Amino acid sequence: MTGAVPILDVADRRLIRATQGGLPLVPRPYDAVARAAAVPAADAIRRLRRMLELGIIRRIGAVPNHYALGYRHNGMSVWDVPDDEVDALGAMVARFDFVSHCYRRPRHPLAWPYNLFAMVHGRDRAEVDGKVAAIADRLGASVRGRDVLYSVRILKKTGLRLGG
Repeated sequence: MTGAVPILDVADRRLIRATQGGLPLVPRPYDAVARAAAVPAADAIRRLRRMLELGIIRRIGAVPNHYALGYRHNGMSVWDVPDDEVDALGAMVARFDFVSHCYRRPRHPLAWPYNLFAMVHGRDRAEVDGKVAAIADRLGASVRGRDVLYSVRILKKTGLRLGG
């Protein structure tokens, strides 16, 4: 049946609740998640893999608090690059170890010409500027315009949250 919504059972929901705040910082995080969800570790991994494959959850990964790590300056670099090159250029930018996330967004003619976004973190603004310059060098002649939007405050970031 195309378009059917996968059914989540009680154990799936417990796993989502156990991981929605992030994985625990312990040597065997999936064992800890499995205990919290009251399922065997192998079952927890199988269920999480299934939910990833079905798109119920998008990813499982580390979400560092850059501010706590001393990276207190954040710049969203925005780039105007040719639409027929944006996917390849985005993949190239995403390979920089200092880019925390990189994605394509639609342009809004006359108001917003940028179609490629890459978040960069640094200990000071000069470090962010240097990293953005490295991206510009790598993108070369494909760049038709760019800017950097600097964070002025920290916003709490969360994903999907299931209630009790």
